[in-house]
Amino acid sequence: MNSAKRITLFCGHYGSGKTNIAINYALHLRQGGEAVTVADLDIVNPYFRTKDSRAELERAGIRLICSDYANTNLDIPALPPELYAITDDRSHRVVLDIGGDDRGALVLGRITPAILAEDSYEMLLVINRYRPLTPDAPSTVEVMREIEQAGGIRFTGLVNNSNLGEETEPDTVLGSVPYAEELSRLTGLPVVMTTVKKNLFEALQGQVPGLFPLTLQAKIV
Repeated sequence: MNSAKRITLFCGHYGSGKTNIAINYALHLRQGGEAVTVADLDIVNPYFRTKDSRAELERAGIRLICSDYANTNLDIPALPPELYAITDDRSHRVVLDIGGDDRGALVLGRITPAILAEDSYEMLLVINRYRPLTPDAPSTVEVMREIEQAGGIRFTGLVNNSNLGEETEPDTVLGSVPYAEELSRLTGLPVVMTTVKKNLFEALQGQVPGLFPLTLQAKIV
C-alpha cells in the first residue's frame, strides 16, 4: 500500500496483529524517505505495544508517541501529552495504533474532529479470520461497526492479516482470501493489502494481490 494520505490508522480486534503492522508500515514509509511519527493509542492491550520497538524506531529516525505507562506494571488508560501533535504537526506522516474494540476506539474520539477536518487519512480495519470473534465476514462487520460508532470515523479499507501464528502456512493465507473478499463485498471497502511474515512472502508472491511482508515485533520481557 502506498497511500498519499498523511495519517494512517490501523484498528482491529484484540489479536488481529495491528500493532506489528503499524510498526512495519511506519518503517516502510521511513525507508521511502518520509518523516514519520508512530502513535500508540491502544489502551486496551498493554502487553504488545509499539514501545517494545522503541529502539528500532529511534534507530530509523521515527518519532514515537505513547503512554508513559506502556511496559510498566500499571494498566492505566492514560493518554500521552503529545497526543495533539498527531494533528497539529503536518510535517510528518503519522501511523496510529488504535485500541482493539469499541472501548479502545473511544480514545480516537479526542482527535477525530481534527482528522476529519484535514481529510487526509486512511482508516484501515485489520482482520484475522482465525480469531474467535471474527471467524466470518458477518461477525467481522459487527466488530467494524462498533469501532466506527465509538471512534466517530468510518473505515476506508481492509488489511487481511489472517494467520495462525507460528503454524501459519501459505495455504492458511490463501484460505483467508475468500473471507476478505466477502467482507469487501459486504462493506464496499477495498482490501488494500494482505500481510504475511517475510518467510512466506516468496511462496505467496503473485498469488495474492497487495502482499506486504512483515518482520515480527520482538516482545520486551
